[in-house]
Amino acid sequence: MCTRFTVTVAALLLAACGKEEVTEAPKEAVKPTVPRIASVDLDPVRFDLAPENWGLDFVHVNGADGRKLLPETMGGGVAVFDYDSDGDWDVYFTNARPWEEDEDLSVGRLYAWEDGRFQDVTAEAGLELPELETIGQGVCAADYDGDGDVDLFVTCLGPNQLLRNDGGRFVNVAQEAGVAGSSWQNEAGEEQAEWSTSATFADFDGDGHLDLFVCNYLEWSLENNVDFTLKGDVKGYASPKLYRGSTCRLYRNAGDGTFEDVTTSSGIESEHHKALGVSVADMNGDGQLDFAVANDTQPNGLFLNEGGMKFRDIAVQAGVGYGTDGAVRAGMGIDIGFYAQPDELAIAVGNFSMEPISFFRSKPGGRRLVFSDDNVTTGLGRSSGPSLTFATGFFDANLDGLLDLVAINGHLDPDIELVTSSTSYLQKPQLFVNTGQRGKFADQSASAGEAFQQARVGRGLAFGDLDGDGDLDAITTECGGPAQVWVNQNPTGRKSLRIALQGKAPNTQAIGAKVVVTGGPFPQTAWTRTGQAYLSQHEPVLTFGLGDATEANVTVTWPDGQTSEHPALTVGSPHRLQQP
Repeated sequence: MCTRFTVTVAALLLAACGKEEVTEAPKEAVKPTVPRIASVDLDPVRFDLAPENWGLDFVHVNGADGRKLLPETMGGGVAVFDYDSDGDWDVYFTNARPWEEDEDLSVGRLYAWEDGRFQDVTAEAGLELPELETIGQGVCAADYDGDGDVDLFVTCLGPNQLLRNDGGRFVNVAQEAGVAGSSWQNEAGEEQAEWSTSATFADFDGDGHLDLFVCNYLEWSLENNVDFTLKGDVKGYASPKLYRGSTCRLYRNAGDGTFEDVTTSSGIESEHHKALGVSVADMNGDGQLDFAVANDTQPNGLFLNEGGMKFRDIAVQAGVGYGTDGAVRAGMGIDIGFYAQPDELAIAVGNFSMEPISFFRSKPGGRRLVFSDDNVTTGLGRSSGPSLTFATGFFDANLDGLLDLVAINGHLDPDIELVTSSTSYLQKPQLFVNTGQRGKFADQSASAGEAFQQARVGRGLAFGDLDGDGDLDAITTECGGPAQVWVNQNPTGRKSLRIALQGKAPNTQAIGAKVVVTGGPFPQTAWTRTGQAYLSQHEPVLTFGLGDATEANVTVTWPDGQTSEHPALTVGSPHRLQQP
């Protein structure tokens, strides 16, 4: 049975922003021990829309039919990867479907780069799977079975899909592999499918096999959808506060094509998760992969890897659980990067409108991880506040050696402007360029090219050097609208240092390897990762800007702990490094 609510503007905004329990974050602060980098002039940045979208004709279907059902607001995701091992980047989009109509829509579409354009190869790749009544959400790509080709994991409202790549054709093996997901019971005792969102592959226990972490969102079904009134007789989307959360899940790769659900034994299980984004990194430098989770109207998670597939959530103690006012935020997408100093880690989380991007910056030099939300001091607070940000992504837009930040924005409700003038349904993306001045960003969106001038209902984001010129382009998705290809025109003309890693089976892509580059403004660190931004995944090659330098030294710490040194690598063509 549906429940009906009538709200004022103030009540709507408070509910959507998640004003729940208040817990103070730790006040500890540690003075940085590394000198600040020198200031630099802002370079021009320009992203144009690709001519004819380079053949990408994908249009997301959200299934909206006027009933304002919450899942139709959330998708979709995009992944850049090489499905046919031909050296070109291919693209997979997740898709939803109409709620009631019997249409043959698969949960995603696959496009391959052929003859200078993207071609739809969904059917020939075996990915038209309409028999599964699921709604596609997110995607991540990795060679989970160690056979040398890249597989896909697609999260859904309904059974998730593990699409094993068998020489360029995909087979859904989620059920037999044990990763289709679980269920929850409604008040009538009926089993309902979990709602999964973002996901990531990583070797969390160090055995060489890629494990799988899956974000789960809410206990939602058609039967328990909350009937919400926006204004008068205009329906709205109910706040996630009105639904119970659904625990995230962690699956250990058994090495035989199957996974074991270790959610409970690992310490991950919690009824308070409302997870939409996940990002992996070695947070404390102990050689084990940790991860941060963006939760919607619940405290964010920061899971430290304690070995033996055991994790401890230290988000509240570390200062990343709540906003600066001690209240929860409506977290969406998330990314992690060393952005301003060699030992200064930053976690960027996209939030609801009237909630600026959370920018949790670590305090170097302490004996434990401590962060503060520095969205105001970094210059993000004022510019990002009105937007509803889904995807966040660190990358070096102008190749000056400093990580910049992109935000993909768009509201949930087409009728939001009936109740407030402070935000809009269609929203422009934003580009925050790292100034090099004490870690501050400048909103350079207005001068960043036509890609940043179009208001859309933005959701997913995937970076990749799509045209092979060494800088990072992007593909973005729109909920209920067409995907876009953004071409980085790189007005500075700088070259990049691009690193492609080849690991040993079963981790053939060296997922989780740490790469340190010295030779630019300061030492840069990155990991090969899957599942990034929001519901999406970037290309697996790592791109480093070096400013005016033309070469750099590279140190790789491989997933097995071995290190290799690669001195004086030059900018230009990608360097393909093989695990010793």
